Order: sequence, then C-alpha cells, then structure tokens
Amino acid sequence: MKKYIVLAALSGATSVGLGAFGAHGLRNVLSETALNSFATGVRYQAIHSLLLLIVVMLPIISISQKRKIANILIAGIAMFSGSIYLLAPGLVAAKYLWFVTPLGGTLLLAAWLMIAFYTLKQKTTLDS
Repeated sequence: MKKYIVLAALSGATSVGLGAFGAHGLRNVLSETALNSFATGVRYQAIHSLLLLIVVMLPIISISQKRKIANILIAGIAMFSGSIYLLAPGLVAAKYLWFVTPLGGTLLLAAWLMIAFYTLKQKTTLDS
C-alpha cells in the first residue's frame, strides 16, 4: 500500500503544480474554453488523488480490493486528466485522443462504484 500512498501524494502535488501553471502560465496562451478544460483536468486529478489516499486507508476494504480500486483510479486519472492536459493546449489533436478522456472518466466512475460494491459485500458493518 506504500506505493499507492506515494503515488497519491505525487499525483496530488502534480495537480497543485499544474493548477498553478494553468492559472499563471497558460492564462494568456489558451482560450477561456481551453483554460476551463485544463482546470477540469486539474480538479479531477486533485479529487481522485485524495480518493486514492482514502481508499488505501479504508479498513473495511481488503488489500486486494484496495489494489484493484487503486489501479483503476491511477489509470482513470492518467487517462482523464492526462488527455485533457494534452488536448487543452493543442499538444495532441483531438482526433487521436477523443476516446481517452471518456474512457478515463468511466474508470473514475468505476472506482467509486467499486468502493460501494466492496463495502456492501463485507459481512461486518462500519458501526461495529
């Protein structure tokens, strides 16, 4: 689980750095629409970096389940936010990455649903 904590921390730190870069370094370079897209990538990366950290610490979810969720989150963050970071400033044409952003978003959604599913599957309750 240590590697997932490190990845969550590095991803969170990266989202802060990219957020600052977008707000200060790109504000005169990108259109408002592109800047808003970039900010969405940063926001989703930050939120899901925190979720990754929380998942690793959840006592009700098994280690193997945590690994599955963590791997889905990491792939989702990379695909969703990463594709936006490439598309917003025009580094890669949308025709090459149009499918990556929604696939990444689907993985992020799947991770949230996996948390719910694995929690409901447990025999114990959170109250005990």
